[in-house]
Amino acid sequence: MSGAVATALVAWGNAWLTGHIGLDEAVDAVEKNAGPQILGGEPAEVTLRRGLGDLRVGGMTALRLALPETGDPLGLTGPPGLNSAAIEAGAAVIAVLGDRAFGLVPAEDRRGSSYVGVRWTTHDASPGQPDVPSLPEADRRLTLAMRDATEVLLTVDDFAGVPPEIADALVDLRDPDRGDHPLAPGYPPRAHRVAALAGRLSLVVDLARQMDDRGLSADQMQRRGEALRLLDGAVRRALVAACNSAFDPVP
Repeated sequence: MSGAVATALVAWGNAWLTGHIGLDEAVDAVEKNAGPQILGGEPAEVTLRRGLGDLRVGGMTALRLALPETGDPLGLTGPPGLNSAAIEAGAAVIAVLGDRAFGLVPAEDRRGSSYVGVRWTTHDASPGQPDVPSLPEADRRLTLAMRDATEVLLTVDDFAGVPPEIADALVDLRDPDRGDHPLAPGYPPRAHRVAALAGRLSLVVDLARQMDDRGLSADQMQRRGEALRLLDGAVRRALVAACNSAFDPVP
């Protein structure tokens, strides 16, 4: 959940910041699948719409995506408090305000038996540039990781024994026109394509990790696990690069 809601906030938030859509449209798109969202904690919490507006008045010029995990603080520059919270959540959004920055970390927000939304906790963030790949570099890495992982999956596991969900997901990788990208108006075509491919590959990773290990040797399990780890890293880098490319120069 955290990665998807953070991706949506960055994509639609940047579309708003670049003037392609209005604030209401951006917030509606972000809340469409994840429910109502608030910034901050009681008693200072505000709606997502109000919070984004306040950040813009305060000088916000861009939103950046972070999809970290233990040992790989992808998209983060510190300080330790933000890094720890973001790694635990699996995602964060960095709001850039000139020489300042704030980290927004998502968590499920439940109130009573029917209300389910998202609460964004704010943290001070270091304003430096994170060590993330460019969109072309992430695209190349994703293509190579996809090729290698597909070969391993179809070699380690008899294709006839691969669950139909994975077989279907692998077939979907060849369809460039599905239109299932998570980005918003204003992003370059390459970013839409890379984000769409990364989303489909993320599904492959999730499904493959649920496959039964029975009948596999220790070497086969190690090879499959390493291939999925590398693919997951390439997927996260591709999504970060795609979402953060809203302000890249147009070639």
